[in-house]
Amino acid sequence: MSDSSSPEAAAPRYPRRNPNIIVTGTPGTGKTTHCEALAARIQEAQADADADSPLREMRHIAVNDVVRDQTCHDGFDDALQSWIVDEDKLLDALEGDMTSTQGGCIVDWHACDLFPESWVDLVVVLTADTESLYDRLKERNYPEAKLQENMDAEIMQVLLQEAQEGFAEEVVVPLGSNTPDDMESNVDRIVSWITQWRKDHADEA
Repeated sequence: MSDSSSPEAAAPRYPRRNPNIIVTGTPGTGKTTHCEALAARIQEAQADADADSPLREMRHIAVNDVVRDQTCHDGFDDALQSWIVDEDKLLDALEGDMTSTQGGCIVDWHACDLFPESWVDLVVVLTADTESLYDRLKERNYPEAKLQENMDAEIMQVLLQEAQEGFAEEVVVPLGSNTPDDMESNVDRIVSWITQWRKDHADEA
């Protein structure tokens, strides 16, 4: 990451061994694809007992699964084809993982401003050009209302603005996500950031 996103600037409010990261962005920008690629690297690191990898203690949390499986919602919105999330229940469900001294949560969610700053060390905001995003959303067969809502959100940079308003400037890092090469490069950058963060905070937990 750039100097403005240095681990020193993004020090946690309380000690933990591994950084907590939110990967966010408008639906269709590649959050799940990025997080699944990170999860695959985590599994590889955990499978190699001899590897000294910074990813060994990291874990992927797909918030949509938490919302569904732990009933952190008030029902399903048929028009938008999405859960009506109860943010208080969701925060209660995530608090144990996000505030543990182990840390190491990679959170995959289309919002970030509900999370306390003290829980988070890096917010990655994925962005995509309108043509790429439109094609991805059409492939998902989104209802027209949901497709337009997400297109408008990306054009207006709603998620990036929310991240910048909710977290310190140095914690928020926007990354373009238009091609498979972008995804590979972004995952490499996130892994490098985790590695540097652990080095810089080795004595804090």
